[in-house]
Amino acid sequence: MNLSVDPSSPTPPFEQIRAQLQQMIAGGVLAEGARLPPIRQLAGDLGLANNTVARAYRELEIDGLVEAKGRHGTVVTGTVAMNRKQRKQVVDHAAETFAREVQHHGGGLDDALEAVRQAFGGFGSPASTADGRAS
Repeated sequence: MNLSVDPSSPTPPFEQIRAQLQQMIAGGVLAEGARLPPIRQLAGDLGLANNTVARAYRELEIDGLVEAKGRHGTVVTGTVAMNRKQRKQVVDHAAETFAREVQHHGGGLDDALEAVRQAFGGFGSPASTADGRAS
């Protein structure tokens, strides 16, 4: 497993780890049942405190992607809940609702696009194209 943490990034280390593992799970690199490295081992490999890695694992567990099994480690329990078609339906509906709201308040396409760009920037994740690939 190849994880890295950029200490100069404004994104906290636990979030960098969480995001990388989530991408690995969503992309099928880590399949259901795969065991994640022990917290102490990964923390040592990355030069981080155990609590930093533990927080990343806890966030993944809250999202339902992994399960902590005590002395038996942490295992992948699933993948991203929606397939591409389902995600498109949800996003299309949200976009339509958002566009109506922007227009209702006198805004236009430029206002809406800027708001979306700012929202994505606040997540600390790369912008992505329509098909979900990072740009």
